[in-house]
Amino acid sequence: MNYMDKILDVLLVIPAILIAFTFHEYAHARVADRLGDKTARFQGRLTLNPAAHIDPIGFLMILIFKFGWAKPVQTNPSAYKNYYKDDLKVSLAGPLANLIIGVITAIIYGLYVRFAITILPISYFSVIKSMILNTIVINVNIFIFNLLPIPGLDGFHILEDLMPEKFYAIKDQLYRYQMIILFAIIFFGGVLISIPSEIIINLLLKLSAFVFGIF
Repeated sequence: MNYMDKILDVLLVIPAILIAFTFHEYAHARVADRLGDKTARFQGRLTLNPAAHIDPIGFLMILIFKFGWAKPVQTNPSAYKNYYKDDLKVSLAGPLANLIIGVITAIIYGLYVRFAITILPISYFSVIKSMILNTIVINVNIFIFNLLPIPGLDGFHILEDLMPEKFYAIKDQLYRYQMIILFAIIFFGGVLISIPSEIIINLLLKLSAFVFGIF
């Protein structure tokens, strides 16, 4: 792969990252707002404008090192009527938004491959196809990654909301070693999420191929 190919790969992945990060954080903000927490509304996070959700450093990190982050939505769980139940909904909203985007994009992929190949020049067709595939892959990866039960990720809050009493028994230990866990995720996170991500991605693509007859 030459220098220009690497630049093209980066450019083709940018829209997928913007979509994944934006919908993930917007989902957190929207669900929290509907459950009575207006913090995100006051901070201007109830928007699909990527500028409201993208952290510049986190964005560059994911482009360079394939590990990054968006600007987290701040919440005030004390505003919820049912603390654990409502906080669980907010925590699940982000990852589920990414899964839904992955499913929708897989449908778009099937439609695109089925009909656009006879219309567009092959060079244009391949570029757009890569962008669509990147959107599926990144959204599924973020869905899986955020379910990991480690500090800073949605899975951590989900575990707390589902098993509050058992969670508090290990919470201090998780926080104590969170930097070690963070570096482990940076270097080995790909291994943790690659298997479930590949299963979901392959399933989505196979279903799309079956529905739209692209074999």
